[in-house]
Amino acid sequence: MSAPSVLYDAPGPKAKARNNIINVVFVVVLLWVAYLVYSGFDEKGQWAGALWKPFVEWSTWDQFIIPGLLDTLKAAALAIVIALPIGALLGIGRLSHQKWISVPAGVIVEFFRAIPVLLLMVFAAELYAGYTDIDAEIRPLFAAVTGLVLYNASVLAEVFRAGINALPKGQSEAAQALGMRRTQVMTNILLPQAVTLMLPAIVSQLVVVLKDTALAGQLTIGYTELIRTSGGITGNFSNTIPTLIVVATIYIVLNMLLSLLASKLEQRLSRRNRPTRGVKADKIEKVEVHIGTDADAGGAAR
Repeated sequence: MSAPSVLYDAPGPKAKARNNIINVVFVVVLLWVAYLVYSGFDEKGQWAGALWKPFVEWSTWDQFIIPGLLDTLKAAALAIVIALPIGALLGIGRLSHQKWISVPAGVIVEFFRAIPVLLLMVFAAELYAGYTDIDAEIRPLFAAVTGLVLYNASVLAEVFRAGINALPKGQSEAAQALGMRRTQVMTNILLPQAVTLMLPAIVSQLVVVLKDTALAGQLTIGYTELIRTSGGITGNFSNTIPTLIVVATIYIVLNMLLSLLASKLEQRLSRRNRPTRGVKADKIEKVEVHIGTDADAGGAAR
């Protein structure tokens, strides 16, 4: 049985009853709000079958939703794959004792973290359009990924730095006392443990990356992500609310799958980092040790 926490007292009978009442009230209020939303949409005719009919036809998914979803996943995957190592390098760089490494890393992190993602995408689009020979068809993808990488790598750098600083200092001191270099301490001791601590924050940022791909379909960037391609559905069938509900549901499912994958990975890392269980006492064989006298030892030697 675990020891009681000094920060939390187990609720008594009155507290449990009060909590149950609060839960019931919350559920009732939530259902009431859901009813108001449903009735409001019903008064405007948003639940009419004609508005939802396009989503039971394969042509709608084949022409609009699936292409936009694939482009969304492509931009998010590229941004995640590039931003994670860059964020790790920047976070480790900020922890360096060398000023010529930590100061530039800190400037880069603070600069790009302070600029909105959409603004970074617009700058990247103008840069690629005016100063590079990148083909116009893939230029929006480059601009979207560039903006996502610059911002999210800076945020992830702070996540890595905070995760490493959260570890007890005794571990790095013990490793250095054994003669390990600082690079070895970071790669072999600190990072493997910090990854488990940082995983929830990293996953939260990856969810942000997935959602921020929607910004790439706006303004001058024109990337054909999910929300932009869904505009073809609303233009043909004048069903803006049903289309947005379907798109929002797709985003929710994607983020739930990403969170589930991260949860499985966290459990696996926790099991791998868990110390090996010792052998049970009843399975240890008894070993008899006979200690002879000096005379016996001398006689045996003769």
